[in-house]
Amino acid sequence: MHIVEETVNVSVPVRTAYNQWTQFRAFPRFMSVVKRVDQVRPAVLLWVTRLGPVRREFTTEILEQVPDSHVSWRSLGRAPSHRGEVTFRPTTAGGAAVTVRMEFDRRGLTGLLGNVPRVTDRVVRLELGNFKEFIEGLGKECGAWRGTIRDGHVRPIEPEPPRCRVPNWPVG
Repeated sequence: MHIVEETVNVSVPVRTAYNQWTQFRAFPRFMSVVKRVDQVRPAVLLWVTRLGPVRREFTTEILEQVPDSHVSWRSLGRAPSHRGEVTFRPTTAGGAAVTVRMEFDRRGLTGLLGNVPRVTDRVVRLELGNFKEFIEGLGKECGAWRGTIRDGHVRPIEPEPPRCRVPNWPVG
């Protein structure tokens, strides 16, 4: 098993960083290795990746997803086998620390991101840096999914509180 863990601090609030991360179909806009993501079901994603001449399709299942906290997943089917988690924590500067931790089965590592573990580490670091550049460039998320997933099962989406309307009071 090979483990990669990388953290990047982004200059947007946790909610913004988390909301953007839930927009899986947008990953190819900032991740150079990810070519396509299809959300088959709320907890199942089909990924197409390419690193150099190596192209792979694989399916992942979201095991747990808690708004503004974390998303964890595992690959389904045959190799390359991996699991991972991304966490979101507030920083003292008002931004967010985004940490990606992935565990790769060494037998499948060559098929996913390269045959040398250091290549995997560099790719994860680069892609997390691309996320930082993307979200800070936008300054806001381009969508959000605020549902919760536990043990692969989608829980009802918590409704957002009603927005306050301020009446137009006459001035003076």
